[in-house]
Amino acid sequence: MEPASSDIIAASGIKRTFGRGSGAVHVLKGVNLQIPSQSLIAFKGRSGSGKTTLINLLSALDRPSDGSILFEGKELSSLSNRERDHIRRTRMGLIFQSFALIPLMSAYENVEFVLRVSGYPASDRKAAAIAALDHVGLTPRMHHRPFEMSGGEQQRTAIARAIAHKPSLLLADEPTAELDSRTGLQIMKVFRNLVETAGMTIIMTTHDPAIMEIVDHVYELEDGQIVVPT
Repeated sequence: MEPASSDIIAASGIKRTFGRGSGAVHVLKGVNLQIPSQSLIAFKGRSGSGKTTLINLLSALDRPSDGSILFEGKELSSLSNRERDHIRRTRMGLIFQSFALIPLMSAYENVEFVLRVSGYPASDRKAAAIAALDHVGLTPRMHHRPFEMSGGEQQRTAIARAIAHKPSLLLADEPTAELDSRTGLQIMKVFRNLVETAGMTIIMTTHDPAIMEIVDHVYELEDGQIVVPT
């Protein structure tokens, strides 16, 4: 599958099998998809359908058993672990269901710390952290620690942490699962703003029907395969 110039990801024949022989579990069974740049994409499907496994493959956290994944024209499986780590640190942002914030650090410190450990230039870290927090509307709360913030504010801090280095691709696994519907929609507004004003591509998994109406495309996974893109 050759990616169009506007596609940030092109996946062809992706399979992922865990285990061997009679105990092998075939989680993904030949997934093909193309993700346009600057779009908001959702993967939906029942538990066990392969959504999280696919996110892990697209984010270079795992390698497919077969098939290829092109990210910005580079085939991820052919890269060394070091090269994959570099791409993930510089070109991707990851958000998980649990906020995973450091409890004794403020929102600003959580964002700045990740920039520090990823090797972001010291002279630019403060400005980058503040800009990311401003992008998600958290500047007034930047000196508050996680236990002083609501669930939505904690998730926005996690988003700020993931976008501070200005990635081209943001991947989020069930980012609204722990939030009420109103707060979840607020997070989706942040995502939409990131696509429209920062030019990011966002891929997320979700079970929420309301959220699926906000995204640009929905890919449904069933038994390790994409059923119908809508």
